[in-house]
Amino acid sequence: MAQRSDDEVENRLTKLSAFLFLHTEHLVYALLGGLLAVTAALALLDAAGVLFEALKKFGGAQPMLDVIDRLLFLLMIVEILHTVRVSMRSGRLTCEPFLIVGLIASIRRVLVITLQSSEVMHGSMTAERQALFNASMVELGVLAGLILVMVISIFLLHRAEPAQPQAAGEE
Repeated sequence: MAQRSDDEVENRLTKLSAFLFLHTEHLVYALLGGLLAVTAALALLDAAGVLFEALKKFGGAQPMLDVIDRLLFLLMIVEILHTVRVSMRSGRLTCEPFLIVGLIASIRRVLVITLQSSEVMHGSMTAERQALFNASMVELGVLAGLILVMVISIFLLHRAEPAQPQAAGEE
C-alpha cells in the first residue's frame, strides 16, 4: 500500500512540474512576443521616417538602400514573431522560419556589399580599393552559396512535409 502511495505522489509531482514548466514557457513566449511586437512597431515607424526622408531627397542609391535595409530588418522581426507565435501554439519549434530569417539577412548583406562595391569602383583604383573590392567579391560569393543552400533547404522542407491545407495563420 505504501508503494502505491509513493507512486501517486511521484505521478502528481510529475504532472505539477510539467504544468508549471509549460505555463512558464508560455509566459516567456508571450513576453518575448510582446517585446518583438513593440520592436516591430518601432522599426516600422523608423522605416516610414527613412522612406519619407528618401522621398524628400529623391535621388541616389544610398537613401533607397537604407529604406530597403530597414524594411528587410522589419521583415526579419515579423518572421521571428511568427515563429514565436507558431511555437507557442503548436508546442514545437520549426526550422523553416529561421532559414527565412537567414535568407533575408543574407540578402540584406548582399545589397549593402553591392552598394559599397559600386562606390569603390568610382575614382582611381588604388591597392587598398582593389583589396576591398576583392574581399567584397569573395564575401558575395560566399553569400550566394549560403543563399542557394538556404533556398534548397526550404524547398526540401516543403517537399518533405505532408500537404495539409490550412487557413493562413493556423499553422
